[in-house]
Amino acid sequence: MFYRSNSDGNGGETTWCFSQVKGTLEDDVTEADLISCVEFNHDGELLATGDKGGRVVIFQRDPASKQCVPKKGEYNVYSTFQSHEPEFDYLKSLEIEEKINKIRWLKRKNQAHFLLSTNDKTIKLWKVSERDKRVTGYNTREEGGRPRDPTRITSLRVPTVRPAELMVEASPRRIFANAHTYHINSISLNSDQETYLSADDLRINLWHLEITDQSFNIVDIKPANMEELTEVITAAEFHPTECNLFVYSSSKGTIRLCDMRAAALCDRHAKLFEEPEDPHARSFFSEIISSISDVKLSNSGRYMMSRDYLGLKVWDLRMETKPVETYPVHEYLRSKLCSLYENDCIFDKFECCWSGEDQRLMTGSYNGFFRIFERGCGAGRRGELTLEACRDAAQRPRQPLRARRVAASAKRKKDEISVDCLDFTKKILHTAWHPHESIIAVAATNNLFIFQDKF
Repeated sequence: MFYRSNSDGNGGETTWCFSQVKGTLEDDVTEADLISCVEFNHDGELLATGDKGGRVVIFQRDPASKQCVPKKGEYNVYSTFQSHEPEFDYLKSLEIEEKINKIRWLKRKNQAHFLLSTNDKTIKLWKVSERDKRVTGYNTREEGGRPRDPTRITSLRVPTVRPAELMVEASPRRIFANAHTYHINSISLNSDQETYLSADDLRINLWHLEITDQSFNIVDIKPANMEELTEVITAAEFHPTECNLFVYSSSKGTIRLCDMRAAALCDRHAKLFEEPEDPHARSFFSEIISSISDVKLSNSGRYMMSRDYLGLKVWDLRMETKPVETYPVHEYLRSKLCSLYENDCIFDKFECCWSGEDQRLMTGSYNGFFRIFERGCGAGRRGELTLEACRDAAQRPRQPLRARRVAASAKRKKDEISVDCLDFTKKILHTAWHPHESIIAVAATNNLFIFQDKF
């Protein structure tokens, strides 16, 4: 059973509990403080967030929290640095925002950590390293760094290494720029740990981590006449184990699997994943809500998850005709599409993520709600869960969270919230799942909530 309820289905206690919140929980939030991406590293020891102000904040798991029984998912601030600054493109008279669109960690090869961060135009490779020693006893300079007068040097000293206060330094190692005409929406590391892809609205480029002045265009869907443009690329990702395979999704609700062994320019896909549209259910909003905002391959590499506006779909890479699993996220909003179109919420881009064992899925919704689905349970009540990232949870640390319910009709049960009462300004767009444990990170405006499953 995915969660335990102490009621008859009206939103009982779950096995999930609040662990931490990183932020101020204040009402006066500036635009620059809004979190724009969340990402665990490969062992889950570090958790990085990017915000609209171009900053990257890295949290490190508290060593003491791992020794507890049961283990606790507690993280402390490890490093904060300014990744991107606002720029201006004078040729196009265009402002380039500093907002961090994506962060991707490289697998650790030495004592330092490396990550890629990108805004709309420029990708940077950062090295995050620790320094807990200092060298003293230089011959040609003072302890403060000033050069010594050569005439006053009467003897030679052997410099010594002494312990010092721990310092975490973040330094840019590579800057990959000037390769995208349109806004970058995705970056993804290859399984070879030497190359990565970056995708914008119309093109996908392949980079080598050691080469900054050259990239290869592997997908180009830009038509000769822009008036004939019918779709754009919304997300792209490499296969977790096959270095020659990658997928990308489009605003038409399709996903293409490409094989780089077939041709240098992957303008012909190897597989096309598309669910036939029901002609009886077609409406003015059909094309908008079918646009895929995120696509993620499972850790095993066999399945793929896509998120459109109203739901999640799980695809088997061996079957293109239809998804093997479908999970409605907020189907109760279908009757509200007109008002969501008027306030532009219908264009919100929700992300999704897999649990480490590929058995659970997570994505966000409105009103501070986020959804967790257990695979194999279908879309019934027993295999899905709605939780809320809010101040109340922060005030009850380690207490079981209550499952939330939304009533689609005027008649609502106890503990249910009416769909008319949802706050559409409280969006959960960015989530991340620990690669090995049941610890999740949820970004809510400028706050990062960390939850843990005690079951």
